[in-house]
Amino acid sequence: MTSAKDWRQEQDRLDRVTVKLRARIAELEPEADLLRDQAADIRKRFWEEVTVNTSTQEDFEESYFTIRQQAAVLSERERRHRQLQQQWKGLNRLLPSPYFGRIDFQEKGLDSQEQVYIGVSSFVEDDGLSFLIYDWRTPIASMYYDHSPGAAFFETPGGCVEGTMTLKRQYQIRDGQLRNLFDSSLTIGDELLQQVLGKGADAQMKSIVATIQKEQNAIIRDDNSRMLIVQGAAGSGKTSAALQRVAYLLYKHREKLRADQIVLFSPNPMFNSYVSTVLPELGEENMQQTTFQEYLEYGLGSDLRPEDPFDQLEYTLTEEGAPGYEARMNGIRYKSSEEYLQALRNYALWLGREGMRFHPIRFRDRDLISAERIKSQFYGYDPSVRLSNRVVQLQEWLMKELTLLERKEREELWVQEGLNYLDNDQYAEAYRALHKEEAVFDFAQQYVDIYGEPDKISRQDDDVFDFADREEDHLRRMVLKEQFKPLRRGVKRLSFIDMVGLYGQLFEDETAYREMTNGAEAPGLWPEICRHTREKLSRGELLYEDATPYLYLKELVEGVRTNTEVRHVFVDEGQDYSMFQYEFLKKLFPRARMTVLGDFGQAIFAQATNLQDAASPLVRLYGETETTRFALDRSYRSTREIVEFTKAILPGGEAIEPFDRKGAKPLLLQTADGEARAERIALDLAQLRAEGYASIAVVTRTASESREAYEKLAALGCEELRLVTKTTPVFEKGTLIVPAYLAKGVEFDAVLIYDASSRTYRRESERKLFYTACTRAMHRLLLYAAGEWTPFIRALDSSLYEVGR
Repeated sequence: MTSAKDWRQEQDRLDRVTVKLRARIAELEPEADLLRDQAADIRKRFWEEVTVNTSTQEDFEESYFTIRQQAAVLSERERRHRQLQQQWKGLNRLLPSPYFGRIDFQEKGLDSQEQVYIGVSSFVEDDGLSFLIYDWRTPIASMYYDHSPGAAFFETPGGCVEGTMTLKRQYQIRDGQLRNLFDSSLTIGDELLQQVLGKGADAQMKSIVATIQKEQNAIIRDDNSRMLIVQGAAGSGKTSAALQRVAYLLYKHREKLRADQIVLFSPNPMFNSYVSTVLPELGEENMQQTTFQEYLEYGLGSDLRPEDPFDQLEYTLTEEGAPGYEARMNGIRYKSSEEYLQALRNYALWLGREGMRFHPIRFRDRDLISAERIKSQFYGYDPSVRLSNRVVQLQEWLMKELTLLERKEREELWVQEGLNYLDNDQYAEAYRALHKEEAVFDFAQQYVDIYGEPDKISRQDDDVFDFADREEDHLRRMVLKEQFKPLRRGVKRLSFIDMVGLYGQLFEDETAYREMTNGAEAPGLWPEICRHTREKLSRGELLYEDATPYLYLKELVEGVRTNTEVRHVFVDEGQDYSMFQYEFLKKLFPRARMTVLGDFGQAIFAQATNLQDAASPLVRLYGETETTRFALDRSYRSTREIVEFTKAILPGGEAIEPFDRKGAKPLLLQTADGEARAERIALDLAQLRAEGYASIAVVTRTASESREAYEKLAALGCEELRLVTKTTPVFEKGTLIVPAYLAKGVEFDAVLIYDASSRTYRRESERKLFYTACTRAMHRLLLYAAGEWTPFIRALDSSLYEVGR
């Protein structure tokens, strides 16, 4: 317990810091406004201050340096304004709650101890040396998360600093007023966590650096691993730790790392909006955020339409027993595997010897360069040269051939006819070009007359230089250039390669497949897998499981399109990516470090990758020495009662530790039929809103079930319902109807499982989807069934839940 004297001293210090913050903000505002106005004035008057004179070389140079000087002044004003604006925003972020923690540390060998107050950014006295507040990312602040009072140390670029921590204190400050303070020991105090976690779910994830735990801090500050794997239970704070890690990296490497050099692959667009406020709250720009599907669509362009991963998941959940279902599942698993990855590598080697497919270069309904001729030219190159390098050689040859063929076309009748359709602007352009040629020739002739060597410049034949003939020749070249432009553009884009044919060639015959892939074993029902794949390709479509392999093969053939600017790649819900996709990301971002976050307990896709132990195939991606694994087993999102219920659903769930926050047990409600179930849900939604829960989700198994729930509940008069689909761009508070797979990573005050019956969740493969749905709840979990309960509930100890009426 802290004494009244401690409280008064802390409040007095808080008051002094608040006064200094306000004073600094007041100082910065006019200075920032002045720089902004100066920059605006320079931009406005930029050309008034500069006279461009190119009469002589000296005048030209003077104009050039004047422009550069003005641009430098403008750039400096804008840079300084951005810095002051950033400082001003940082101080305003501190003002309501300047700091959240304090440690007293005495360095070994020194007599005095330092009081280190920790907040979301630093604040220094006017002397520029004395820290009133330390940024949570500074080396000395790491002790707040990692140590209890006693022997402690922190790492700096200059080495390890050892000493003794004599005090570790936490604060709750609101609007500049001290609301609570308490001294803590090993971990961040449960009192603060209780209050933070007891709040309702927000429309966006918040930055709560005050509650970072020791194991999360290790993830945040890891700066050595090429691959960082975080296996975390639902609600363990892995996504929060990842975002704080981004903020830490941007702070530590601020001189050489920019926010746009970090990419986060999110599970869906809605999740991007959910996490979009975290980095700005910490004073950092947002990193690049995308989904893997968006990248696939970008990579494929307009050539092929890839299936959405959620459509693939909907198929696996709803089409069991349909014709071709077993073959599709075999195909999904095989095409996501490392075996298929190796098969494609072997296929590329085979293509280096035979089997390449090309499109002819067609012009005016005829083959200008036939596919056979292109193929013959390709296989005429040195076979020891890499496939993609030979493609570059072929591309260069085709460009030269087009130049020769363009010249041959000049005398064709269609070119003469094309001249009749030229407009006045084109004739004027030809006229100007010819007179420019004349001027250049005259200048060259004068040079020859003065300096000799007349044989090097001559008209050769006066007839050739007849202006009318030359004008017609120039116009013919203009017509041909315009007509051949699409051909050249196509060659530059490598569209002469029949990539669809090359990928489809793999699925023509099982014997041929083994031959082309050096003996790769095809999965069961291969003929049916082949038929389905070819059907999709013929319609310009790709199954989701084919999209990444197709792009991978495309890069083996055409050359890798790498991004060397990106330095860090973050993959959230990493268990839902296949090893094939991880290999692709590694190749795509060769200079980047990778952070993968996920929960194998929520692996709902057939191509899931195990993140849990040293046997994880992800460890092989960069090697064991370059890989660090973390396990977060403590769940903070849900009440103890909800965690005890959900972890019992999951095999191996006993390792999950609930945070000790009390609440109601999950409530099971069984109804006579679907109509009665909808009526009961409508009543419960009204009751939950009346109790003050602002974020509520009715979670379904599939998108079609979500639409059914939405229509039934809307018909019963439920207010503020929002149906979430895979295209929903923004996460909002209210009452959402959402499929479980779109709710991943998001939390709600209350969750209602729309149908927890054996009709909906019966297969073992759906256990993790059911677990995912239930673990979205923070405070209340209600489950409904019209009929028999799912076997996942029937197997539970009845003490873990309550039965409603």
